[in-house]
Amino acid sequence: MTDSRPLNTMVENTPTVLWNDSSDPEELRESISYGAVGATCNPVIALAAIKADLPRWSARIAELAQEMPTAGESEIGWKVVEEVSIDAAKLLMPAFEKYKGVNGRLSMQTDPRFHRDAKALADQAEHFSGLAPNIIVKIPATATGIEAIEDATYRGVSINVTVSFTVAQAVAAGEAIERGLKRREAEGLPIDEMGPVVTIMCGRLDDWMKVCYNAGGFCFDPGYLEWAGVAAFKEAYRIFGERGLRARLLSAAYRNALQWTEFVGGKVVLSPPFAWQKRFQDSGIEPTPRMDVPVDPEILEALETIPEFHQAYDVDGMTPEEFIDFGATRKTLRQFLQADADLDALVRDTLVPAP
Repeated sequence: MTDSRPLNTMVENTPTVLWNDSSDPEELRESISYGAVGATCNPVIALAAIKADLPRWSARIAELAQEMPTAGESEIGWKVVEEVSIDAAKLLMPAFEKYKGVNGRLSMQTDPRFHRDAKALADQAEHFSGLAPNIIVKIPATATGIEAIEDATYRGVSINVTVSFTVAQAVAAGEAIERGLKRREAEGLPIDEMGPVVTIMCGRLDDWMKVCYNAGGFCFDPGYLEWAGVAAFKEAYRIFGERGLRARLLSAAYRNALQWTEFVGGKVVLSPPFAWQKRFQDSGIEPTPRMDVPVDPEILEALETIPEFHQAYDVDGMTPEEFIDFGATRKTLRQFLQADADLDALVRDTLVPAP
């Protein structure tokens, strides 16, 4: 008989973990009832959470302007993001204590404007990590980010790698985390309660493959494009196991149910947006372990005709210096930078209202 609570069944009966891809407190509370033991935030999500409770946060912005009389709109905006994140982190403390730091974490993302400065990324990651005991910090999987990921991990920061879409990015980031962990171990520093994860934004890879499919004039079953992110995630999972990388993979940016059902049974984190969680929870689908089931070779063969998919699927498909030029990376970084600008504008409207 199919369970009426598929997500609860998954987290109770498999090693697959559920996080909520939102820091909105009401959504997070319900997600926790589904078995979620973590949550993520980024500039887009933070802006949405602030807008969802705008009267409260507009009043807080005004208070911060009084408390920080020389602060600019960006500094005030990021202070609000910190407070949004700290509020959400409190809801996850029971899971953090239960899982001894491996789960129960709230992701905060580093300022996307620092994406060219490894030290600034690592310094901000360390700062965010100190805001609450259960903060995990997002750093992008670019060449600069890979450097910052190793440095921040060595400093004791639990990292959630973001702006990551390909096997090459995930493995490079996983190996950077591994180097940071080994440096700590060599100096007798603790790692037992660190909980690093490496995200692959599966749906955003699918989105980019659809752009490439149309631009390149390809002609095969368009349904195969829904498998691109799934294929990359499964391949990265295989390589992580083969190389003994200790960070867990995290699936994000959901576009279809395959990005849930195909990963059940893996020692991975699934982080769907709340709306997708509700669809999964109401689906009646029985979550059967499929993480180790390979993608149909016919689908892979068709996808491999797209050069950008080969680049995304092959662990040697890109060097770290090339990560920044991958289409999905550029598109996502621009979106995060725009969300940061939109947050500045929201603060500006409170500090200097239009006449």
